[in-house]
Amino acid sequence: MESNLSTSFILVGLFGDTPNATLLYTMTFIIFLMALVGNSLLILLIHSEPRLWTPMYSFISQLSLMDLMYISVTVPKMLVGQVTGDHIISSTGCGIQMFFYLTLAGAECFLLLAMAYDRYAAICRPLHYPLLMNHRVCRLMVSGCWFLGTLDGLLLTSITMSFSFCKSRKILSFFCETPALLRLSCSDISLYKMLLYLCCILMLLVPTLVISSSYTLILLQIMVAFKTNTTCVLSASGM
Repeated sequence: MESNLSTSFILVGLFGDTPNATLLYTMTFIIFLMALVGNSLLILLIHSEPRLWTPMYSFISQLSLMDLMYISVTVPKMLVGQVTGDHIISSTGCGIQMFFYLTLAGAECFLLLAMAYDRYAAICRPLHYPLLMNHRVCRLMVSGCWFLGTLDGLLLTSITMSFSFCKSRKILSFFCETPALLRLSCSDISLYKMLLYLCCILMLLVPTLVISSSYTLILLQIMVAFKTNTTCVLSASGM
């Protein structure tokens, strides 16, 4: 038993020992159920209605699936621990939770990028849209998002869990996240932390730049179309 405890971690939780922890956890459970039901219904609606079998709604369906899995990886363990009082998570369970969390977070970043490109192609290149974004391209982009997310999860999880943890086994979070685990490590993680931050910055910066550029071009296209229509109306009225 002591051996298992020495290789396990203790999750502090989301609210810790605050006086209103029970109320806050109850609200978290209600929000979790609402998110669970909402995302599930959205996925079922998109897949059951043939008129919604378009690239845009395929992306939305994938986004809902990622959000559904994302909250299912972290929230249930936290709520069960609060009810049972057992906040211990094994090293293997911690690694599995971290892998899915990183995979889904990375895949969602790339999916948002793909969704921005889809809207750009639909609005700014409407005549070429069937070629730029058909079902085959959509499937390739979704597969690429999952592949890159899985690659990110495997790489970061395997490196993080390879470090030795000789400090406190308490993780100051409600799930096994990489920064919280690195604080418990007694290994030299300076280089890894620098690479980790660089990776996170790139994964956030690149999608943000692409999304911003996409919607900037969309707004410019709308403004040009509005100006053109206004000019045509004024010309037709003889003003």
